[in-house]
Amino acid sequence: MDNITILIFFASFMWLMQIILGWLQVTAFNRAFMAISQKGKILTGRNSGRFNPKSLIVLAVDENDMVIDSLQMKGLSVFARPQKCEPVIGLKVDQIQPEHIFPKDKKSQFALKIAISSLYRS
Repeated sequence: MDNITILIFFASFMWLMQIILGWLQVTAFNRAFMAISQKGKILTGRNSGRFNPKSLIVLAVDENDMVIDSLQMKGLSVFARPQKCEPVIGLKVDQIQPEHIFPKDKKSQFALKIAISSLYRS
């Protein structure tokens, strides 16, 4: 086999791995999202950008606008998995200050601000 054939096989294998890992990431997020959506009203926020690490925050709030559960997924690759965002659980939505929750993470601050503002848009 020549070098071009090896390169084509390698690129095809990497593309297939990207598809599989992306599917696993979406499946993990969907499972976590379905579990949290059973708990109350859902607020979501994410930062945008093409080649930047993303941050996605989902909050479940009760009828008193108290956060009863949350999840956060952040990262650049398909290896990012949803995790609980513990600091916001138990707080009222209007008491959440993203700068205090994520003092060094501007992308998560922005995503949390978007999630909070989505309560007042609906």
